[in-house]
Amino acid sequence: MDISASQIESIVRSVLGQMGGGASASAVSVPKTARVAMLTAAKTIEVQEIPIPELGDDDILVKVEGAGICGTDVHEWKGDPFGLIPVILGHEGTGEVVYVGKNVTCDTAGKPLKVGDKIVTSVISCGECYACRMVPGRTNLCDNQGVFGLIGDKRGTAEGNRPNGWFADYMLIRGKGTTYFQVNELNLKQRMILELACVCVHALERGQKTGLINFGSKVLVQGCGPVGLVMITVLRAAGINHIIAVDGNEDRLKVAQRMGAKTTICFRRPDEDTLDKRVAKVKAVANNVGVDFAFQCTGAPVAAADIYSYIRRGGGMCEMGFFVNNGEYQVNPHFAMCNKEIDIVGSWDYSAEDYPKTVAFLKQTAEMGIPIEELITHTFPLDKMNEAMETNVAQKGIKICYINDK
Repeated sequence: MDISASQIESIVRSVLGQMGGGASASAVSVPKTARVAMLTAAKTIEVQEIPIPELGDDDILVKVEGAGICGTDVHEWKGDPFGLIPVILGHEGTGEVVYVGKNVTCDTAGKPLKVGDKIVTSVISCGECYACRMVPGRTNLCDNQGVFGLIGDKRGTAEGNRPNGWFADYMLIRGKGTTYFQVNELNLKQRMILELACVCVHALERGQKTGLINFGSKVLVQGCGPVGLVMITVLRAAGINHIIAVDGNEDRLKVAQRMGAKTTICFRRPDEDTLDKRVAKVKAVANNVGVDFAFQCTGAPVAAADIYSYIRRGGGMCEMGFFVNNGEYQVNPHFAMCNKEIDIVGSWDYSAEDYPKTVAFLKQTAEMGIPIEELITHTFPLDKMNEAMETNVAQKGIKICYINDK
């Protein structure tokens, strides 16, 4: 039987990891440097080789397998609105553990963690601010929240340039407050979608707190980019039978149908090219009054102003499209909110506790035959990350991902 060098290395790592955690794991050959996609200026990513810091007893080193490209990554690439340059982006990543410090025995959920395991990262919380102390189950509200490959990097310093973004061939997990999960049961595509799906699982829970989402609800999703399409899959997996998808791209609306949407509305169709026409179409399939609940996923102020018109009196909505400052919109609060007495909730990324639920969701999509993995339409290697960003900006695909081909 022929066994490749990489297979032998994987077997050795697995055996050493099972022999006793970090101390044994450190005996595995660990690289001294990492190749990273460093954002050095607006729209300029350069592949660099940087040193991996000395690994300690609380550290985890991961060989990256792949990572999704988020809209937030694209915003930072386009113009550095967060002031992070130079920075290694990527927070939707996954890979194989190649080093576990001796103090690390399990993941955030308590599952054993060893060399050879597949892993994803979640939020980084400070544990000291008001939100962390008073509502510890909502780590996404931490005043000092960090995100690998984004929030929390220190601009222009060696500390900021360490390999803690997923757009690299090795990624370092270090420090208190970090959350991470062993996800051996998921394949690579599922793992690259996991973080995005977690955003939508969290938004569903926010919406469910209104009591307006149930098996009989008519639910509208506005915006069929990656967030909106995954939101549709989450709703379908949760048992929502009538989902209405609104977008301007017919191809994406066809994908929305594959993900579970029953009705599609395109603002470029002649019979749906005005708000009044679209509202009439929504009411025609939603008890002649409007939807029970709506998820606003576009991040476009003009579209955000429309969402209220689709909602029935006594209905509700979740705003989850504005993860960055995309501007403002005007709405008449009397007609949009008060007269209808609608419930409005906002949704901000996710908490660590949402991750195990999202793993269960991904398993559910597989059992139900929802083809969520088809949302990954393009993949790029490390030296093509500028092209990957441009593809995302041009909306040539749906979910664009980095794949480590080394």
